[in-house]
Amino acid sequence: MDPTRNRDLIEGIARVVSVEGGVAVLEPEQTTACGHCVSASVCGQKGGLGDRLVARRFEVPGDGLAVGERWVIGISERSLLRASMAAYGLPLLTLLGGGVAAQAMGAGDGVSALASVGGLGIGFLLARWRARSLEDGGDLSPTLLHRAGSGDMCHTE
Repeated sequence: MDPTRNRDLIEGIARVVSVEGGVAVLEPEQTTACGHCVSASVCGQKGGLGDRLVARRFEVPGDGLAVGERWVIGISERSLLRASMAAYGLPLLTLLGGGVAAQAMGAGDGVSALASVGGLGIGFLLARWRARSLEDGGDLSPTLLHRAGSGDMCHTE
């Protein structure tokens, strides 16, 4: 494999948790740095919602995979940036746009606040639509790169 080929991929480690009918279910492993920083008690990545996010499972074609195997997976930096912009950028832009538009039309503070909330709602709908289009296009699907060896770790830098 050409080492320069995957330069634009963000890599992680996932473990195969089941294989049925040619489809494997993988679960991302928690990074070793998680829970060891000074903000571990308040960051949301450890415990409660964070545990559910870390344990998010995904499916890949399962030919040749076995339960318990660890794999290095990759997702495109560009795809991750697009997904982040859809999730955070669109709602923020529409929130601000609603408030600014109301102010520009001479509305008072209360109406501008309501317009901002309306813009936020529209932003969430747009974000949902954009995420679906990214998912349908396969942009958010991780790629299996290679089996993880004992020395493979998630890079957190």
